Amino acid sequence: MPARKGYLNSTALRVWVRGDGSGKIGKPVKKEHQRTCEELSETVGAKEARKIRARRQKDRSVWFGLGMFGLVGWSVAVPTLVGIALGVWIDLKWPGRYSWTLMLLIIGIMIGCLNAWFWVARERNMIREEKEEQGCG
Repeated sequence: MPARKGYLNSTALRVWVRGDGSGKIGKPVKKEHQRTCEELSETVGAKEARKIRARRQKDRSVWFGLGMFGLVGWSVAVPTLVGIALGVWIDLKWPGRYSWTLMLLIIGIMIGCLNAWFWVARERNMIREEKEEQGCG
């Protein structure tokens, strides 16, 4: 039977080095103790990776998330308001059969939604790339 990742097979020599700094090889370690050490090592490694990730992302706090909501909101609101203002101006200058205000309102909303989609997609790609770098898949 092939050995599983992280475990030693029965033919491997399981020993530990004495902790007194002499570098001498001590007594063999029991398999149950070996698994516990490996599990502890994996847990400590995961916590260390999480702390390193948090230190790298200090600028991403609660305020960053709220700012992102604001950015998405303004990216929709500004083109919509510009469309309304331009439409009202055109309707007042050159009155016609069709309402430029309504047409430019809809165009402004569509441009704003595309703009918001761009920002959200960009953030999602950055998060995906960070996860791939860490090997989280």
